Amino acid sequence: MANLSIHQESCPSIKNLLLLDSEGKRVAVKYYSDDWPTNSAKLAFEKSIFTKTQKTNARNEAEIAMFESSIVVYKFVQDLHFFVTGGDDENELILAAVLQAFSDAVTLLLRNNVDKREALENLDLILLCLDEIVDGGMILETDPLVIEGKVAIHSLDAVAPLSEQTITQALATARVQFARSLLS
Repeated sequence: MANLSIHQESCPSIKNLLLLDSEGKRVAVKYYSDDWPTNSAKLAFEKSIFTKTQKTNARNEAEIAMFESSIVVYKFVQDLHFFVTGGDDENELILAAVLQAFSDAVTLLLRNNVDKREALENLDLILLCLDEIVDGGMILETDPLVIEGKVAIHSLDAVAPLSEQTITQALATARVQFARSLLS
């Protein structure tokens, strides 16, 4: 049992992934920590983190900030604000890799048309994307192409034959199958 707790302490974990619009309103969020036990506490955190970061210029590269005993890594793409939060003892480079995977995978899924309207129209894909990156606070994947491929497979109609899939869906299917064959 002692080995399990040591492993959990050494394994990086994410407290939340946030995608907010240019006014600080939710587009898609996932919380993996009990630091914010109520929805109002979560909304208050989102509002305060947005207010603290909105004056920065996090367009080209990710920025890092300490906020309420957490490390927050964030980046802005068009009118969307991407945030990844970890504990104050987490490695910033790992959090930045998760942020980069998150923003790049969303960019791929939205076909480089990264804005609030497109994100809301494809909210199901973004929520699947969040699930492919982190599960229960544990980081699962940071390769945006793998994430996009898995999301594309999940979003396919299960009964649609290969001949009725779009080229993008067929390529995503092939990419994931190829990646699986390399890992086997």
